[in-house]
Amino acid sequence: MKIDHVSLTYFKWENIPPTHYTVGSSNMVGSTMMGLLTIRTDDGIEGNAFLGTAMVPATNDGEQIIRWLKPLLMDADPLERERIHQAMRKRSRIATWRTIGAVDVALWDIAGKAAGMPLHRLMGTFRHAVPAYASSQILPDAKAYADEALSFKARGWGAYKIHPPQKAKVDIGVAEAVRAAVGDDYTIMFDAAWCYGYEDALKVGFACQRLDYLWYEDPLTEEEIYRYVDLKKKLDIPVMATEYPAGGLDTYAIWITERATDYLRGDIPQKGGLTTMLKTAHLAEAFGMKYEIHHSGNSLNNVANLHLACAIRNCDWFEVLLPDASHKYGLVEDIVVDAKGLAHAPQKPGLGVEIDRALIKRMTAGVIE
Repeated sequence: MKIDHVSLTYFKWENIPPTHYTVGSSNMVGSTMMGLLTIRTDDGIEGNAFLGTAMVPATNDGEQIIRWLKPLLMDADPLERERIHQAMRKRSRIATWRTIGAVDVALWDIAGKAAGMPLHRLMGTFRHAVPAYASSQILPDAKAYADEALSFKARGWGAYKIHPPQKAKVDIGVAEAVRAAVGDDYTIMFDAAWCYGYEDALKVGFACQRLDYLWYEDPLTEEEIYRYVDLKKKLDIPVMATEYPAGGLDTYAIWITERATDYLRGDIPQKGGLTTMLKTAHLAEAFGMKYEIHHSGNSLNNVANLHLACAIRNCDWFEVLLPDASHKYGLVEDIVVDAKGLAHAPQKPGLGVEIDRALIKRMTAGVIE
């Protein structure tokens, strides 16, 4: 089996609800350009991935797939994912991790289809469903957070995570309001999205600890590893980092050896796909750590995330970033969280979901190959 076709179809996504998660990441434009990556073999098996998100259009990166990664793929055996992944890593200074991640997902899709298995089965199934948590955007006031958390609790979801307004005193008020609203037994998390200096990180961390939050995520920037060490020495609440350092397995070592985080974190666009994520999940397991998978920006990436979450034992939650209409596009049927708060992995071969070909044809803006 050899790869004989690689192309990227650009298609428009319009009327996207506005999003705002950090001071530096918001989407108020309402439209973007997505990419459907198609990798096909000489025996007719096709693997797919989406490139792009509501905030990062596929046109930012698409040409890199064709110029720098396609030459590595043509005539290659698609089942040699590790060899291909290592070759792509060597081009990571000229091709983004987002593009490497998209190629990797498409190769996993081919592998699952060739084996006649869903990806979680190919990786080694641990379970078939995982509890979902609702992950907020920045909301106007504490009451809005409390009301949203209550609404998801009422729908049967097991947990709610705050992306706060990013001012320490205000954020503590939000954390208090949400805990008061949902009660003492409901699971809540806090994601600061790298916004604090050390002193404010400590204040907010003590507040989240007092309020029994499950974890305290990304209070400092990813460069401040030794300040994370200081923070962990003073806080009892589990601290979560490692979402944002881009690259492979090697970017995690210092976080573990310096004991700078209690959890490891990963996603497809930052880490270059499932190949890195599966390795780092097992690395975390070796050190008795959880590996919580970060939302990955588009529908096919998140389907891939769900397969991985069901294939490993040290991931407790599946992140659904709100509003979910800003992150779901291009599938006939997307991930649905059931009345028990569970997201169920697809059971068909490969990624196991149906791409909305009619929508993509209608919204196509061009094809590069």
